[in-house]
Amino acid sequence: MPTRLSPRLAAIVDALPLRPGMRVLEIGCGPGAAAREIARRIEDGHVLAIDRSATAVAQAVALSRKEIAAGVMSVRRAAIEDFELEPGEAPYDLALAVRVGALDGRHPDAGRVALQRIAKALTKKGRLFIDGKPLERGGRTAPPARPAARPPRPPANRRPRSRLRPRR
Repeated sequence: MPTRLSPRLAAIVDALPLRPGMRVLEIGCGPGAAAREIARRIEDGHVLAIDRSATAVAQAVALSRKEIAAGVMSVRRAAIEDFELEPGEAPYDLALAVRVGALDGRHPDAGRVALQRIAKALTKKGRLFIDGKPLERGGRTAPPARPAARPPRPPANRRPRSRLRPRR
């Protein structure tokens, strides 16, 4: 039996600008609850749900048999920083990522690679939503990293005081 959508995921899916016929990429799908709800809302569109975890992908497939059989959803094991469209695969109108470390600032280096991969997977007008926050294609997920704080500088050209007094 498919899992119900949590109030948090329901609020995120409600905030998405979904319309019938859209192609949606869900990044970090877990057991696929949001992907199934998106598939229901976009009717004749398609949702590709990806996750780096084999366990999550197996759960999503097991819980989404009806949507997969209807052709409105597919599931693939992939980390977003390694993701590429398959030959002949059409780009996506919208990408969604909820609690994905590469995109929420926890792993900035992976995030830079992930944003490049996502940009290639979206249409020219495609949009990326991270935890419900819209970003246009090629947008930033976090402010640039700040340089590390420098240790305080020692006083300039100061010699240690000698206990000996200079000669006169």
